[in-house]
Formats: sequence, C-alpha cells, structure tokens
Amino acid sequence: MIPAIRAAGPMDTPLPPLKPEFLAMLAKGVSLMLASVDHRLNPSVMRAVGSRIEDGGRRVTAYVGRTQSRQLLADIATSGRLAAVFSQPSTHLTLQLKSRRIHLREPRPDDWPHIERYRRSMEEELAVLGFAPVYVQALLAHAPDDLVAVEFEPDEAYDQTPGAQAGSPLLAQ
Repeated sequence: MIPAIRAAGPMDTPLPPLKPEFLAMLAKGVSLMLASVDHRLNPSVMRAVGSRIEDGGRRVTAYVGRTQSRQLLADIATSGRLAAVFSQPSTHLTLQLKSRRIHLREPRPDDWPHIERYRRSMEEELAVLGFAPVYVQALLAHAPDDLVAVEFEPDEAYDQTPGAQAGSPLLAQ
C-alpha cells in the first residue's frame, strides 16, 4: 500500500492551462525527470517511465519504478515537494513544473495505455537523434508490478528551455 500525501500547496487554485506548445509537448510524451528533497534539502532524482497529462496540464501523473525510486518516494512523502522537468530531446524545449499537491498511488488499468504511448513517443523522439528503439526500451525498462503513480497538480511552471528565457515563470497566453 502506498501512503497518500496531499500537502497544502502555495496556490489554492490550479495553475491556468499551459501555453499550447508546452501542452502539446507534454501530451506527446517527452523525457521526464522527477525530483524532491529530504529534510536537509539533499536532492533525489529519478527518470519517469511514463506520463499522463490531463485538464490542460493542471493534473499530471508520472510513473516511476518503486525499487529504483525509493529515496525519491520517501522524500516526496516527507517533504511534500516535487519538481518535474519535461524536455524534448530533439529541440531542447524544456518545462519545469513544481507542486506541493501530490498523491502517490498504485497504477490502475487505465494507466497502462499512457505508459505504452509514452514509450512509443520516446522511441520516435530519440530515433530522430539516431538512437535505436532498443535504447529507449532499456532506458524505460520496468517491472509492471513495481510501478508507482505520482499524481500532482502543478503550483508553478517555468520555461527551462536553454536561452534568455530559461527560468522565467510560465503562464497560459
């Protein structure tokens, strides 16, 4: 059983919908890293093996392997803090979402199509850069019974695309 956490976030209302180019990137399925911190602010980071984007990016589910993500999951549970970085390898378009409204749960049957879509999208994305599908399959390998769904509602969004705008707060236009 996974303990559910829902920390009080800095915002009482959800983030407005994201800019169309960022929303399209998230919906497509691109590289996703999750991070949190422990009580001493030491970071923990893990690659997600899938994602699900709902409600214009105002609700996100990332999937991580429980065994490989023990520290990250413990840090999320104790700190109530999460950062998610989505990056499109072929363009470097990068978005960071931060949240204090997080819920950890077991995957449900309706999650599996999203996990498979994410893998296919990553295969296509990295093929453009010359990587064979077997590379992505190894990168995203997981045991289905070892996955944890990390659901969150973003409180903050930042454009992290390399360049002059990197780090700027991002809102819908």
